[in-house]
Amino acid sequence: MNIQNILRSAFRALRRNKMRSFLTMLGINIGVAAVIAMLALGQGAQSSIEQQINALGTNALMILPASQQVGGVRVGAGSITTLTEDDAAAIVRECPAVRLLSPGTRAMSQVIAGNLNWYTITEGAGADYMEIRKWGVEYGDFFTEQDVKGATKVCVLGKTVVDNLFPDSSPVGRTVRIRNVPFRVLGVLIKKGQNALGQDQDDIIIAPYTTVKRRLTWYPYLRMIVASAGSEAEVPVAQKQITDVLRMRHRTAPDDPNDFTIRTQADLAAAAASTTEILTLLLASIASVSLVVGGIGIMNIMLVSVTERTREIGLRMAVGARANDILVQFLVEALVLSLIGGVVGILLGVGGSSVISRLARWPTIITAFSVMLSFTFSLAIGIFFGYYPARKAALLNPIDALRFE
Repeated sequence: MNIQNILRSAFRALRRNKMRSFLTMLGINIGVAAVIAMLALGQGAQSSIEQQINALGTNALMILPASQQVGGVRVGAGSITTLTEDDAAAIVRECPAVRLLSPGTRAMSQVIAGNLNWYTITEGAGADYMEIRKWGVEYGDFFTEQDVKGATKVCVLGKTVVDNLFPDSSPVGRTVRIRNVPFRVLGVLIKKGQNALGQDQDDIIIAPYTTVKRRLTWYPYLRMIVASAGSEAEVPVAQKQITDVLRMRHRTAPDDPNDFTIRTQADLAAAAASTTEILTLLLASIASVSLVVGGIGIMNIMLVSVTERTREIGLRMAVGARANDILVQFLVEALVLSLIGGVVGILLGVGGSSVISRLARWPTIITAFSVMLSFTFSLAIGIFFGYYPARKAALLNPIDALRFE
């Protein structure tokens, strides 16, 4: 038998039981669509996290207080209070690889504007903060280095804060009260939206860190220092220079651990990539169960088909068909089921990913790799689960098959 005759015979056999064939292909449809949709969700999450990491700023380094250990118990990150303004000044002075730097602190409090109020975070930052974070002001101005040095009571507002405190007017030039301290609004930040963890990046007020320290927190230490290297290649150099300067300033013994932590974009990206890869693999594995179930359905329908067509198989053998011909014939029928199911499943997966993205507002990315992987897997399922029924048909005894009722 040539391939054309085999395919014609396969389609004829499947058309005899259209509903049964449709229900069998439905399992493959759902499996392939689920795999594509889950991989699209995983890829979308990874892309979103990468964008959020890039949004932290070009060549950014975050210097944070380290964790303190008390009686064998680690209290948590930031429990050691060692970062000071003098440390920040020393980094600028003694680390040539560091191009920009912004000391930081923060306060959570109720903010009042007229008869409206809103609970949000006030971020204390330096004048270089916007350039490090690659953020900007939509309208108005950002505070200057003179405002930082003079601890001026000025601030810029995130879009969420503006929507809740100044819903019908521009806040520029107006006054907001943070912990009963009046701040003049200089500008409104460009909208950033949610980050990868679902936190609203626009629910923020940014003010000079000196003002936040002296007027709102009265806390002598810095919560963080954000810096930027001159180029991506200089990030490791800047990290080492900062480490050396801070260890020397904090008089850390050679064998003692750092009392600070430096995080770079590369560190965050590596951690995020590891997490999203595991997430994608988990989602794809769960979705693959549907494909396996569809494969079991193919095996079931083919075993039923072999039983129903036993006399036909015996007749074919009697007129000269070899065992190989019978095996190929039934195997092709299984492959046709999985092939059609795979193509329809790809269309459903692409459409389903688009629906998920629109309704749930989750980012989804469909790649050629995910489509080919799903399609190849569906064909492999067809071969794997179709081989046993096909072999069973090929091993039938022609005389017994002809006598079968």
